[in-house]
Amino acid sequence: MKVYQTNEIKNIALLGSKGSGKTTLAEAMLYECGVIKRRGTIEAGNTVSDYFPVEKEYGYSVFSTIFHAEFLGKKLNVIDCPGADDFVGNAITALGVTDTGVIVVDSQYGVEVGTQNIFRTCASVKKPVIFALNQLDGEKADYENSLEQLREIFGPKITPIQYPLSCGPGFNAMIDVLLMKKYSWGPDGGVPTIEEIPAEEMERAKELHQQLVEAAAENDETLMDKFFEEGHLTEDEMRMGIRKGLIDRSIYPVFCVSALKDMGVRRMMEFLGNVVPFVDDMPAPLNTAGEPVPPCSDGPLSLFVFKTTIEPHIGEVSYFKVMSGTLTAGADLDNVSRGSKERLAQIFCVCGQIKTPVDTLHAGDIGAAVKLKDVRTGNTLDAKGCDYAFDFIKYPAPKYQRAIRPVTESDAEKLAAILTRMHEEDPTWVIEQSKELKQTLLKGQGEFHLRTLKWRVENNDKLPIVFDEPKIPYRETITKAARADYRHKKQSGGSGQFGEVHLIIEPYTEGMPEPTTYRFGNQEYVMKVRNTQEIPLDWGGKLVVCDCIVGGAIDTRFIPAIVKGLMDRMEQGPLTGSYARDVRVCIYDGKMHPVDSNEISFRLAGRNAFSEAFRNSNPKILEPVYDVDVMVPADSMGDVMSDLQGRRGIIMGMSSENGFEKISAKVPLKEMSSYSTALSSITGGRSSFTMNFAGYELVPGDVQDRLLKEYAEKAGADE
Repeated sequence: MKVYQTNEIKNIALLGSKGSGKTTLAEAMLYECGVIKRRGTIEAGNTVSDYFPVEKEYGYSVFSTIFHAEFLGKKLNVIDCPGADDFVGNAITALGVTDTGVIVVDSQYGVEVGTQNIFRTCASVKKPVIFALNQLDGEKADYENSLEQLREIFGPKITPIQYPLSCGPGFNAMIDVLLMKKYSWGPDGGVPTIEEIPAEEMERAKELHQQLVEAAAENDETLMDKFFEEGHLTEDEMRMGIRKGLIDRSIYPVFCVSALKDMGVRRMMEFLGNVVPFVDDMPAPLNTAGEPVPPCSDGPLSLFVFKTTIEPHIGEVSYFKVMSGTLTAGADLDNVSRGSKERLAQIFCVCGQIKTPVDTLHAGDIGAAVKLKDVRTGNTLDAKGCDYAFDFIKYPAPKYQRAIRPVTESDAEKLAAILTRMHEEDPTWVIEQSKELKQTLLKGQGEFHLRTLKWRVENNDKLPIVFDEPKIPYRETITKAARADYRHKKQSGGSGQFGEVHLIIEPYTEGMPEPTTYRFGNQEYVMKVRNTQEIPLDWGGKLVVCDCIVGGAIDTRFIPAIVKGLMDRMEQGPLTGSYARDVRVCIYDGKMHPVDSNEISFRLAGRNAFSEAFRNSNPKILEPVYDVDVMVPADSMGDVMSDLQGRRGIIMGMSSENGFEKISAKVPLKEMSSYSTALSSITGGRSSFTMNFAGYELVPGDVQDRLLKEYAEKAGADE
């Protein structure tokens, strides 16, 4: 294939909500470019995208698919991204290495929550946006309503390039107000018939054309002056103005297509080829040092690996963007992220699972290499003398988790290796070995996200696994002061063990004064603090230990051992075995033996005295609570609020945002276990949510009683 220069390359992300028709549109685009001779279908499982077994099994996109098309003397690199919110990481990655986002909207349903989420992602990385109103041939297609929604939500920057003469199953013609022509198709779509605009449509077409001319002229002073002088712009001038508007995000063009019938696709591709920005039109990306790195073919060679996969019959494939310089097959590069060296013996251009060997790729181009030694997603590969590094892809926090384990315990090591590999493929899968919960936690964006992983592990790697409900990282604390003493004495012939500790515990708050006196019953205890240790806990909160011993009742050399005993119980609280926090301990008295006292004696005495005092201090269990923001259609708002309240959620506020309702709530983590599934069911998949850790709060009394009972039963079963 031809070697394309940087100024001939355009990188495009194909985005949209689940079911909007992206994969079908990708097929039509490839067909129009002559890359494929026959369009595949999702039902038949023969599309260029969605070629992984798991995608064929579930019938929806799981991975982004990269393909290139040669069109109008340009090279279009397109990344077709999954639409489900569970796989948002793919869209974020794609926008990191592309220059324009084409957001596909199902004209039967208009703007969905997923559409807004994708648009916000585009806005956050300042990428141009084009809207493609798809499925205009659908039974419920409504162009006018969809366009109105786009304007309501995204503002006056929405600029129609085309409008259909009719919607629904009879859709076969539209007016293009950029070229001022009528396009019509036969039943099989494909190559259109181009005609003059009918007289009855001329007034509307001229009005929209004028709006488009004004939008194009706004982005260039020279064009604006000419527009004021002559009242019109040439086609080339409009293209230049629209391109500048796209780069500045001051114009969002809207196209009309039926991907299924291949109507309007070729015309949209002409726009992509002729108008959208080239790689070198966009602001240069920044390296980790904050320096812009322009995509110059004669610059130092640097690649950014944005995706790795294990593909059928090939093995590991590393997808990269040439950030700078010119890559040739056989290049020796340094992996600056891992400190290793790599030789790219072969390089490929990609079209789904088809990999075409090439000799050269210039700056801005996208390619792939196979079976590299030590390359991971997010790595930078540099030629000798180049010191660039890139880290511009930021993934969202997980919002769904399950504990994962193999059916056969002996397969634990094998599973760990598989999970590590899969995290490298998709960084939005997060694996955590929880020492506290004694579980391996798998975190992701939703139930479908984790279900996909399970399918792949069981079907591709032939390893049966189990998803368990993850344990909740509760915390234990106290609400009042309590006193206890404990004597540890053990005699077994010869030297024994002896240690006695008297202590007082109380709730700790930051900045509280030093202890002076305590009263329990009719007795007063006066504290004279000799030394104070503040121990920040890895799991949050503090343990503060005050040494108030007078008269040498316990030698100072035994104090560290007592503190270790206290920490034993802080790491495994007396109530449920959860971490304890925010406790102040005053060690004020005790006894020791000249022969039998040792560190282990005082460690055990401190531990047991602390346990007794803890149980007498009105202990409480704390649970993690999250800030949850839910975006829902107005007609589902009541049901969603009721569901949140049923999950012990506290509604913190409500607001309207771009045609959707936003509900903000505080919800215990325990109640969020299967929330993504429940929310999808309530709203028909037309919603999304985010959750962020807010803090720990006391559990209600009935919940605490249940937790104590469950812990006691488990402890009894283990004995």
